[in-house]
Amino acid sequence: MEKKLSGKLVAIIVTDGFEQSEFELPKQALEKQGAKVEVISLKKGKIKAWKDKDWGDEFTVDATIEEVKSANYDAVVLPGGVINPDKLRVNDHVVDFLADFLDEGKPIAAICHGPWTLIETHNLEGRTMTSYPSIKTDLINAGVKWVDEEVVVDQGLVTSRSPKDLPAFCKKMIEEFAESVHH
Repeated sequence: MEKKLSGKLVAIIVTDGFEQSEFELPKQALEKQGAKVEVISLKKGKIKAWKDKDWGDEFTVDATIEEVKSANYDAVVLPGGVINPDKLRVNDHVVDFLADFLDEGKPIAAICHGPWTLIETHNLEGRTMTSYPSIKTDLINAGVKWVDEEVVVDQGLVTSRSPKDLPAFCKKMIEEFAESVHH
């Protein structure tokens, strides 16, 4: 049986302090469906996850954000964690990469605090999204219609609230990534 994401290249953009489960489970789900997944970060080497109220495991970075071009990727995943998106959203290369994705209608999956970084693209006006409740006001101020649901899909943009939503998040992420560009 052919895998839904064979031939697709997916970027997971993370830096130190990302929520480990929101990184590992989507990555495994994508690879199981045949996607090639690259870990993109702000620095080379290893990055450290956050797991159960403390630091978690270390993961190898495949490329830095300065080394990659959004045009080479089919989809992107933004795990949460509080520290991770707060560092990513002040990096112009990350914001430009994500702005290109939104402009081109390429699919993005962002969970928990992950959508926080997307606010900096100034390209969320009119979108329906969800997130961890603490960033609800930030998303509303960015023009988002915020809803409290397990998973929300809006033109290829998949969002969920927290690790407990990971099964639904991964299922919808795979569906949207298989559909490719949304207009």
